[in-house]
Amino acid sequence: MHRALQPPSWARPKGYSNGIIASGETIYTGGLVGWDADCVFQSDDFVDQLRTTLENIVAVLNEAGAGPEHLVRMTWYITDKQAYLNNLKGIGEAYRDVIGRNYPAMAVVQVVALMEDAAMVEIEAIAVK
Repeated sequence: MHRALQPPSWARPKGYSNGIIASGETIYTGGLVGWDADCVFQSDDFVDQLRTTLENIVAVLNEAGAGPEHLVRMTWYITDKQAYLNNLKGIGEAYRDVIGRNYPAMAVVQVVALMEDAAMVEIEAIAVK
């Protein structure tokens, strides 16, 4: 279905792929944040919000009969680069718990703010099944 693109002379990236080639039915998520099904944030902790955001992505993928193994692209928007860097271990644990060892092409971008004032992270995802 899809394959990571890794130029042979490049160092292998940690936690993402440089590129993906895929064919099949494409699923696009909107920008999802770390709130619950009632649109309420249960935590103001960066890792907790990230975990919930990833769980929300998986829930949307499940609606299309897909799962984390179908992810080919993710764009993360974060409001605090230092919070991201200070929590790499927790981020990695949350990612592996929810997404597993699936490493789509990824970008992480610090932004001034997100539309939901309490949101610390927002993620858009693309999957191909």
